[in-house]
Order: sequence, then structure tokens, then C-alpha cells
Amino acid sequence: MFTIKAKNSTLLGPLQFVTGIVERRHTLPILSNVLVEVNDQIVNFLATDLEVQIRASARLETSHKPGSLTVGAKKLQDILRALPPDADTTLETKEHRLTVKTGKSRFALQTLAAADFPRIAEAKDQATSFALPQKEFRRVLGLVQFAMAVQDIRYYLNGVLLSTEGNVLRVVATDGHRLSMASYKLPEPVGKIEAILPRKTVLELIKLLDESDDPINIDLHQNQVKFSFAGIEIVSKIVEGKFPDYTKVIPSGYTNHVALKRLEFLGALQRASILSNDKIRGVRLVFTADALSIICSNNEQEEAEENLPIDYAREAMDIAFNIAYLLDVLNHLTNENILVSLGEANMSSALITQPGSEDFKYVVMPMRL
Repeated sequence: MFTIKAKNSTLLGPLQFVTGIVERRHTLPILSNVLVEVNDQIVNFLATDLEVQIRASARLETSHKPGSLTVGAKKLQDILRALPPDADTTLETKEHRLTVKTGKSRFALQTLAAADFPRIAEAKDQATSFALPQKEFRRVLGLVQFAMAVQDIRYYLNGVLLSTEGNVLRVVATDGHRLSMASYKLPEPVGKIEAILPRKTVLELIKLLDESDDPINIDLHQNQVKFSFAGIEIVSKIVEGKFPDYTKVIPSGYTNHVALKRLEFLGALQRASILSNDKIRGVRLVFTADALSIICSNNEQEEAEENLPIDYAREAMDIAFNIAYLLDVLNHLTNENILVSLGEANMSSALITQPGSEDFKYVVMPMRL
């Protein structure tokens, strides 16, 4: 027998934290389930897809006998969501069934044995550990996650590089056409380490981290990494493979700089994109004396042109980029101003930074139109 009595909101909170990685249809049916464990006044919910594992805990008002089971994660979540948050809820098992009871509502769900639930094996090697505020880790991940590749055959691009050297933490993402790097200064130096986090791990972290100064503890092992914060523990396998040398991609000798107001530039690009080619998504940036022209056209011979005043006195340049790559970075930055740095040639990459800061760099490759 297995019985839990608690407020509905007490159970729903941690359950919702873990169900983001659960897939409804899976080759292993038990992976569509969540593992529920109770011991004394603690209830744990655990979900995994064999690459990422998330555990979230809640404290119960009364003591309970130890017990465990697995049940359909999405079904249990949908049931608890539909019930009043302050309702007194009972979860009770009997003969491979879990009964959820609240007031006059009753739901009977099939269960599978907890012993059959797969877990990511705990790493035995010595971890490299460090901590930083949740909001800072969420910020740096948010500044690079949009540059991750999606289902690229170069599997090491379908994630984010986590790198430390001295007291600097860097996170880097690239899909081969653009690269985004953000960094944060740790309070104390740690060893030089590199690990590629899977795409799903990165997106779950961004979703679950708070905008608070409360810490997230990171334990990096040879083949896995563990994140612990606010009663949540995420264990993730590390993507095998060699991440590209991002230091060779980021230009260092550019002297051609253009200061732009971020929202003004973003608005002009959004308007011009209305008439961009749906397949190519190209935009021309034409730099002339004290002016920037933003030009988009499509197969119907339609054209949009936006003009912005800028401080520019060098040779005229006409460079094309994928407009989606520019919109991505401008939408994720928060600074009022940005700096666009260019090479001397019309087919050189562009470097976007924030004035007065070395903590963020975004490189976007040009395209031919």
C-alpha cells in the first residue's frame, strides 16, 4: 500500500517541474511515467528520457510510510491541474492502480513497478563544483540558446558548451552560421573544464531557473553534470564530441564600428522583414555616410527599405545577412545600445557586442543575395 495526503498545490508544483522532459509516446512505456517516492514528510517526483533526469521534492505536513510507484506523468498532471489548488488530495495505491481522490472526484490510474523505472547512474568520479546565482546562469544561457543547432547531424552543435577557465564561466552555442557567447565571473577560480549540454537540458534549465540570487550548484563529472537548486535536481549526460574552437570564430581585429539603438534597429528589421523572401530570409545592410539602409525584397519584386541615421564616415559597405539571425539576438538582449563591428570586406562576418562589456559576443556570417 502507498498513501499520500496533501494539498493539491503541494503535489502539483514539483510534478510540473519534472514533466517537461516526459514524452507521451515512447518505445519504453515506463518513460511516459513519473516515479513518485514518499518517505516520512518528503515526496519526490522523478522523470527521465535516459539523457536527462529531473527530480523535484515537496515537504508534506504529516509523516508517511515509505513507498514508491510510477504512473502516467501527463495524466496525473492534467488531473491535479483540473482540481482546486487548495483541495485536500489523497493518492492511494492498490493492486497496480493509483486512485486520486479529492472531495467527490475520483480517478483510477494504471501504475508500473518503481523497481523497473530507469535512472541515470550516479557518477563515481570526482566532480568539479561551483555555484552562481540562478538569475545569472539563466541570463547567460538565455543569451546563447537561440544559436543552438536543431537536429544537426553534427550532434555536438545541438547543445551549449559550458566552459570554465580561472574564475570565468563561458557558455557558447553555434549552428555553423552564427555563434553566441556569454560569460560570467565566478567568485572563485575553478579548474579548466569543457562540457556540451544537450539542447533539452538547456531549455529545461531556462524554464525552471528563477530570477533570483538564490544559488544553483553545478557538479561537473567526466560524463554527466548535476544541477541543484530550489529543491530541484537535474542530472544530464554530456554530449560526446569536440565543440568547434569558438575563439577562432570571434573576430578580434575589427576597427569598423557602428553604434545602434537596439530597439530602433529591431523595429526597422521587423518592418522590413514583412517583405523578405520566405525561403532565403535575406536582408541587405547598406552603410553609407551617416546612414544605414535596411533593404528586403521577395520573389514578387516587392521591396521594403528602412533608413536609420548613424555615425559612420568610412567607405560604403553593402552586406547581406539572414534577417532571422539578427532578430534573434536583438530580441534576447536587454541593453539600450549595441555595437556592430565589421571587417573591411563586403563578405566579412559581423560582430555584435554591448558597449563597455566583454561579457557577450555574437558573430553572424554574411550571405550572398
